[in-house]
Amino acid sequence: LAEALRPWRGKFPSVEVTEQAVIGVAAQHLVEAASDASLVVVGRRNRRAPVGMHIGPVTHAVLHHAAAPVAVVPHD
Repeated sequence: LAEALRPWRGKFPSVEVTEQAVIGVAAQHLVEAASDASLVVVGRRNRRAPVGMHIGPVTHAVLHHAAAPVAVVPHD
């Protein structure tokens, strides 16, 4: 995880990033971590659907239950 974040830390050194690997329900861990976060960033896959933005269950849970602002970033 630290290795995957290394290029981003170099590009944005003033942004504090905390990495943590946990076992369990992803949405629950993200919502708990958001309690003292300034921003929570979650991803969603770019799906070619005819209507609306389709998000997964983890992103949906974080959007509805996180105390911090949430940014949803599409990716392929």
